[in-house]
Amino acid sequence: MAKKEKAIRTNAMRILERMKIPFEVNTYECGEFIDGIHIADQLGQPREQSFKTLVMQGRSKNYHIFVLPVAEEVDLKKAARVVGEKSLEMVPVKNIQSVTGYIRGGCTAIGMKRNYNTVIHESARSFDKIIVSGGRLGAQILLAPEDLAAAVSGSFADIIVKK
Repeated sequence: MAKKEKAIRTNAMRILERMKIPFEVNTYECGEFIDGIHIADQLGQPREQSFKTLVMQGRSKNYHIFVLPVAEEVDLKKAARVVGEKSLEMVPVKNIQSVTGYIRGGCTAIGMKRNYNTVIHESARSFDKIIVSGGRLGAQILLAPEDLAAAVSGSFADIIVKK
């Protein structure tokens, strides 16, 4: 089980505090990147309530952020349509930090270097709280989906591959 801890404060957490958005913090032991599915399973958290953050670049060269359940796959055509791009590509892992300010596994839509267009999968709205990265390895933020959208000026849409 994840332990609750108040001592850790990341940039994302400071932003939420400044905006007076309520959130909880979970921390866990993590020496290096582990994908979100394994973290959710390890912590006994529902996969559909645990969200990952993907960074993509459109043909326009603009960056876009997609927040979706950890076990789901982004539908590139749907996602491109939602953000008005002809096509999208994942940003290479080696470029994540220079684009967002966060490392792989610690990337969250809150507090990136710039305010990128952010789209949250519509399934988030079915939960009182969702779980997203806390802005570093070993930290998670639990918050209401509408609060996440407010913090990042994001929108909700269907952006995943139908199974």
